[in-house]
Amino acid sequence: MATIVPDPPVGLLSPPWRPVPSHPAPRHPAPVTTRPVASQGCDPQPPPTPPEDPEDPTVTTPRRRQLVTFTVLTLAVASFTLLQSLIIPVLPLIQDHFDTTQSTSTWVLTAYLLSASVCTPLLGRIGDAYGKKRMMVIVLVALAIGSLMAALALLVARVVQGLGGGVLPLSFGIIRDEFDDQRRGRALSIIASLAAVGFGVGIVLGGPIVEVLGYAWLFWLPMIATAIAALGAAFLVPESPVLTPGGIPATPAVLLAAWLVCLLLPVSQGNVWGWTSWPVLVLPALAVVLFVVWVVVELRADVPLIDMAMMRRRGVWTANLVAAGVGFGMFAAFGFLPQLLQTPTEAGYGFGATTTESGRLIAPSALASFLVGFVTAQLVARLGARTVILTGTLLNGLAFASIALFHDQTWQLYAAITVQGIGGGLVFSSLANVVIASVPAHQTGVASGMNANIRTIGGSIGSAVMAAIVTSSTGVGGFPLERGYTVGFLVLAGAMFVAALASLRIPDIRAVDQEAVEDSTDLADEPADASPAAVPVTSR
Repeated sequence: MATIVPDPPVGLLSPPWRPVPSHPAPRHPAPVTTRPVASQGCDPQPPPTPPEDPEDPTVTTPRRRQLVTFTVLTLAVASFTLLQSLIIPVLPLIQDHFDTTQSTSTWVLTAYLLSASVCTPLLGRIGDAYGKKRMMVIVLVALAIGSLMAALALLVARVVQGLGGGVLPLSFGIIRDEFDDQRRGRALSIIASLAAVGFGVGIVLGGPIVEVLGYAWLFWLPMIATAIAALGAAFLVPESPVLTPGGIPATPAVLLAAWLVCLLLPVSQGNVWGWTSWPVLVLPALAVVLFVVWVVVELRADVPLIDMAMMRRRGVWTANLVAAGVGFGMFAAFGFLPQLLQTPTEAGYGFGATTTESGRLIAPSALASFLVGFVTAQLVARLGARTVILTGTLLNGLAFASIALFHDQTWQLYAAITVQGIGGGLVFSSLANVVIASVPAHQTGVASGMNANIRTIGGSIGSAVMAAIVTSSTGVGGFPLERGYTVGFLVLAGAMFVAALASLRIPDIRAVDQEAVEDSTDLADEPADASPAAVPVTSR
């Protein structure tokens, strides 16, 4: 248990609290390696350099260096999340630009989805094993190369850009390793909120960029930002002191990639192939078989790729369940709100908005999510993660229900999307803290990577369900009937309310204390619903 004592704020990333750990001595040493030290011998060794923060002896990175690191990570995450969504509002323009069919143009999204889904947990695990800074530089260089290629050869480039999925788990891991307790919580919250902010901003900017600068600048601009972030990561970000021994097992990695592809490919291409076609019917069944085989292999492996004991921890599985529901609702909503606005008024609803005008609707959501990220750490410290996440999911559910029932005036949509942005910011920021507080430092990358991946899977399924509902019936001019959007957004609201119920099982974590986690007992030996002994939590 830990006591939260008042403490004046220090700098941009300093919340007005600090956790004071109180925990028993460890039964087993933590299975991690650290930065190499001089060999022990007869010669006297100089005393170790005292840590920058005496309250957190595991962090020796100077606070000024922490701010520089945070700036680099912010640019990296923003570049990646923008690339997730810049394409969405301009898919019809890309289809015209390349004189191709809709079925072919949708592969621009599918190729990226498959690549990012496979790479996100894998790169998080590789970063845990071989160094987060090293992998961050590699991922950012790949992302920049992918953006360069996308301006020239789009489909292959989107596969390469999927490597950028490693940016989020690697960023979380670097913050976990390098930031002191006073800054860690807020830094994690802001970085996590950028996942929602960047997605929304990408939808806002996609149309104007194409209209003013041209199609290729959808990739030139992110390439420049990513290249700057890669240079910053290479020269300014310190290497991680915490590594996972044992390397990366090949068989579990291949099985993970296989079942993810078999699951997501038919979901993303169902509208094109037909929901009763044999690939859509067979591939999900094959995904289930491969998933079971993957779990069995992981359980038997001496060095697993994804530790199943870690996945059974209460803070991890509950956060993953909520992430699936949140992804189901939010990603589908962002994809179909612009379509609702762009529908001509002749259809009996809609506003006949342009791509740029419809993209502006997402701006209040992105701004609200970003601002909420600055205060979420304090809210978690005062109220607990469970309360914050429950509030966020309920706000999202109410926002989607409002869109379903009240969409005759633009102010109604602006109000609803602003409420959604506040709720989304609360959820995204808090989930990252819950996952990271529930695992030891050497599993930060893989745990946060799987959480992001499960959110993506939920988003893919939600988008497919929404597409099936909206396009199930058409009216004037071949446009979907209004009731399709009404039913669809009510389904998304229902998914958020289910996520709210799941959030009631989330442990009431109030802070991430690295020293406590490192000194914890072997997490794999603890019951699945136990909180890590060394993580400062308060369960009600």
